[in-house]
Amino acid sequence: MLKKAAVVFLICASTAMWVSCVKTSNSFLYAALPQSSQIAAYREDPNSGILTVLSFSPITAGPGVQALAIHPSKKFLYAANSGANNVSLFTIGTDASLTEVTPRPNAGTSPKLVVMDSAGSYLYVGNSGSADISVFSIDSGSGVLSQVGTNFQLGISPLNMKLSPSGKFLYVTGGSQQAGSPGYIAILSVNAGVLGLISIIQPGSSPYGLAIDPSGSHLYTANFGDNTISEFTINADGSLTELSGSPIGESSSNTSPVCLLIDNSGKYLYVANQQSAGNLGAYAIGSDGGLSLLSNSPFPTAAQPSFIAADPSGKYLFVGNQSSPVIQSFNLNGSTGTLTSVASYTPGGTPTSIVVTQ
Repeated sequence: MLKKAAVVFLICASTAMWVSCVKTSNSFLYAALPQSSQIAAYREDPNSGILTVLSFSPITAGPGVQALAIHPSKKFLYAANSGANNVSLFTIGTDASLTEVTPRPNAGTSPKLVVMDSAGSYLYVGNSGSADISVFSIDSGSGVLSQVGTNFQLGISPLNMKLSPSGKFLYVTGGSQQAGSPGYIAILSVNAGVLGLISIIQPGSSPYGLAIDPSGSHLYTANFGDNTISEFTINADGSLTELSGSPIGESSSNTSPVCLLIDNSGKYLYVANQQSAGNLGAYAIGSDGGLSLLSNSPFPTAAQPSFIAADPSGKYLFVGNQSSPVIQSFNLNGSTGTLTSVASYTPGGTPTSIVVTQ
């Protein structure tokens, strides 16, 4: 009898240990669909990366909804509406449903980029049509936005925008609104939402992609116009120093880079390449910030990729594709950097932004 009880105890103990290793909470993914002015919503299985469309999806959004950001509290979602020159606030329900809070505050002309500081205190909106940035303070209780000052004039049309992990510097890639002009990186200081210009430098041509490593030590741009990646060290004052040998040219199988993503560990950089077939290039990041192409790179995508997002765990990447309305999920092997395709999904329109929350 005692032996039988011991066996039962061991089985239960091993079962409990197995259960404790498996996540049971769900993540939720939202994708902006500008052509239909909607937001698609999915449940993500955190153990497999598989997506399941939610019953209330798609959700009506503002005209030409282009970019999304989620508040650190996971209570609010913000959406830049390029077709209405304003920003929407949605509250996030316990079932991941979205309820819009009106009125929508105005931004500049054709807002297409949004970034938020890690504390969730300020929202920065990049306006491609008016070549400026709108800054809003965020009420922590209600999520309501209040504009800080007037729009900050850049003089270049923003292509991408990232805050440093410290929140002290904002980097904006862009170009002149004249065709054939070189690309630029505007380096801005940030003080309680107030922006100041530090300098403007030139990376490669058409720097659509922009990424900063988790430590805030290095910055990279994907230069669509000349098929290169620029590598920079971020100095204490926010200025950038280009690494020796930068920019690096992509291989013949990796062309037309448009987006960059660095994994949560800071070990790997992934590049969305919009060549005829489309793929994701993968690089190891050295201690000096230099990039080395992984031997098994690139990884094929379902269609031409336009952007990459990661779930909070960093175990799965989600790729939005431009040439067809597809979202593709990948498993990321943290030891090798290898990507394995999980599945592809059709959200009902071409996605331009993805955010994932738990």
